[in-house]
Amino acid sequence: MVDTRPEQMTGLEVLSAIVDGTIAHPTMAHTLGFRLTEVEEGRAVITGEPSGDYLNPNGSIHGGWPAAVLDSCMGSSVHSTLPAGAGFTIVECKINFVRPIVAKTGSVRGEGKIVNVGQKIALAEGILRDSTGRILATGTTTCLINRP
Repeated sequence: MVDTRPEQMTGLEVLSAIVDGTIAHPTMAHTLGFRLTEVEEGRAVITGEPSGDYLNPNGSIHGGWPAAVLDSCMGSSVHSTLPAGAGFTIVECKINFVRPIVAKTGSVRGEGKIVNVGQKIALAEGILRDSTGRILATGTTTCLINRP
């Protein structure tokens, strides 16, 4: 039996347990209405649906929402490569917004993939698409790894 204490699990084990419901999604995911839905080593998918709760004054979804989805899928792709006891922090995240997201955009899918993982630094990229496959935003992240 796998130990379900996150500090005793590899990153991939933790994220897989979140996907299958053994471990609850982080509270931030509940607040922002998205979920980790797929994970494998070096890759993670976050899905969600923007709602009127995230509108900015001009009627589109505030950029913080898609940035959070991309940040989460890219960070999760890094997390999926780490051994038990290791952690990371995001030191840089860049998002390019390709087209507006509105409340009626519907379901979106953010996929994060590893570019490179070293001893101390990991690089990942992400892409956010709507349900028809159109690109909504892209991103890159640099993470600092803290190994045991």
